[in-house]
Amino acid sequence: MDFTFSEEQQAAAEAARGVFADVAPDAVPSPALTTGAVADEFDRALWARLADADLLSLLSAEEYGGAGLDAVALCLVLRESAKVLARVPLLESSAAMAAVQTYGGPELRAELLARAGRGEVVLTVAASGRTGHDPAERAVTARQEEGERADWILDGVQTAVPWAYDADYVVVPAHTAADRTVLALVPRVHDGVALGEQFSTSGERLGELRLESARIAARDVIDVEGAWEWLRDLLTTGTCALALGLGERVLRMSSEYTSKREQFGFPVATFQAVAVQAADRYIDLRAMEVTLWQAAWRIGAGAGDTLPVAGDVAVAKIWASEGVRRVVQTAQHLHGGFGADVDYPLHRYHAWAKHLELSLGPAAAHEEALGDLLAAHSLG
Repeated sequence: MDFTFSEEQQAAAEAARGVFADVAPDAVPSPALTTGAVADEFDRALWARLADADLLSLLSAEEYGGAGLDAVALCLVLRESAKVLARVPLLESSAAMAAVQTYGGPELRAELLARAGRGEVVLTVAASGRTGHDPAERAVTARQEEGERADWILDGVQTAVPWAYDADYVVVPAHTAADRTVLALVPRVHDGVALGEQFSTSGERLGELRLESARIAARDVIDVEGAWEWLRDLLTTGTCALALGLGERVLRMSSEYTSKREQFGFPVATFQAVAVQAADRYIDLRAMEVTLWQAAWRIGAGAGDTLPVAGDVAVAKIWASEGVRRVVQTAQHLHGGFGADVDYPLHRYHAWAKHLELSLGPAAAHEEALGDLLAAHSLG
């Protein structure tokens, strides 16, 4: 078996490294220095550079100006973005575009995909539910008026929507009376749509999306079985890629710092207690990496295995949510008080890691979900 990345996937990662080379993590707005949101909007200049490098349209087909690549390529780019704490909705917009391309109608695809790939339209996804602990698709109800092409009416609340104040459209999962899940593309500025300001641990502004009899055209609603589950898996796997990239950068920072800081005339990196902790975190990262690529590959390859894709995604979440927390906690310990210095970027990585950990959810819940999948699907 060949586990190497394809030339196209490696080229996407190389292009991402070139774009992110000028991003300075210590210049990223710090939540420790700001009350409320760290900035009014995301990094629009970086967003334009990503568009110029064709990195916003990685998953789009060539007919929409994209590269036609897969989830692995997207995760490679996301991994690089997290190393520099790139303040852009790359994951959310890319995942939403992929869902529109895979499950949306031809009119919707023609209207959105090319423009989103050029950075002219920004998409995000409401995936946290009403409280952050309940299924997102249960937080909003959707009912269609009489007629095949009739409008849909949405009611409900979604919490902690990333980049909600910057996006042009929010992809909202909603359940119908027939217990189906649909995906509605809700304009940020629209009758029956309101936003309430919230903040993440990284200081970024989130939005509580409130829908009250919001009328959405049938063209902008994806009513295809499995669309939400596929989008949710892609979002989750992308979040694991962000956790991996952030963790790798933090471990490197720890290595560089402990190699230079001396105690008793020797670099602290040579002390056994320090080396063992760093080695444990390296193992965490390698486990996060291998489970990430397995999940990303399964999303691109589809079903066809005994265990559903959700099983591989659950394993990736277990390692990512626990691993990223352990990596940043060890880094803070090894840096001592220097890690909390607001002139040093480690505290920013810690804040972002906590946001990723909360987004992924507790490992115990994913272990329980994985157990249910294993019980329901024979591996023999």
